[in-house]
Amino acid sequence: MESGNQTHAEEFLLLGFSAKSETQFMLFGLFLCVYLVMFTGNVLIILVICSDSRLHTPMYFFLANLSSADICFTSTTVPKMLLNIQTQSKVITYAGCLSQTFFFFVFGCLDNLLLTVMAYDRFVAICHPLHYSVIMNPQLCGLLALGSWCISVMGSLLETLTLLRLSFCTNMEIPHFFCNLPQVLKLACSDTFINNVVVYFVTIVLGVLPLSGILFSYPQIFSSILRISSARGKYKAFSTCGSHLSVVSLFYGTGLREYLSSIATSSSRTSLVASVMYTIVTPMLNPFIYSLRNRDMKGALSRLLGRVVPLSVRTITGLS
Repeated sequence: MESGNQTHAEEFLLLGFSAKSETQFMLFGLFLCVYLVMFTGNVLIILVICSDSRLHTPMYFFLANLSSADICFTSTTVPKMLLNIQTQSKVITYAGCLSQTFFFFVFGCLDNLLLTVMAYDRFVAICHPLHYSVIMNPQLCGLLALGSWCISVMGSLLETLTLLRLSFCTNMEIPHFFCNLPQVLKLACSDTFINNVVVYFVTIVLGVLPLSGILFSYPQIFSSILRISSARGKYKAFSTCGSHLSVVSLFYGTGLREYLSSIATSSSRTSLVASVMYTIVTPMLNPFIYSLRNRDMKGALSRLLGRVVPLSVRTITGLS
């Protein structure tokens, strides 16, 4: 790296998607709608699970945690992007960039670990059904959720704190809609070898290894499903596993590809598209994937709406 023209960064410029005002207006409307759909869908998932005692099981406990993580994950980047588009400003402060990087990794890693824990839950439920209630007891579920949070925070701290040692060149433009770590590292004038090692280390430990655990468990899960005698039992097992695999494919497929390639040769356009997929589109699709193919969720949602809508109607009628 060049040693000249180094500076302590005070702010960065997030270039986003396009400089054309008409395109910016369309993107604002599109991403605002997607964000609202994502937020509403995941909040509904949480409310349905909390309000229906029949869904107070390990699988839905982890699903509620996943929905919470998805809301926070997308809220780390999208509101700032919408604000920048609305105000025609591309500036993000150095402290804001560090904060965004930290929380982005916290909730991204949390998504990774929760998807792995959910795969383990399905593995125990299908491969060891007689021992399921003993193994997946409330204490273990709480520890798995708490452990996922703690590991995510530690991994994110490792990624973020190594940024503090860097000095940056005069070009402070990030060709992205948020402070994407690989793009930030490319702006540094000081040596980024340690940072790159940390990025790959955290990606392998908190991305590749959990994904390997998921891929290792599913052949055994499918083998056990095929041995289920009733067609209804097979359908229910395939339905829950299919939903989980769909989310895993979307999140890991786009996320790992973007972070393993962007440090080397990935173009900014490719990085943008991949980031939109796993930061915005996947969290938006999760509620649909988990609810539309799940009879228990659809039934609980109908019961919740059946209680809320009449109450709202009576309230409005009383006020009028």
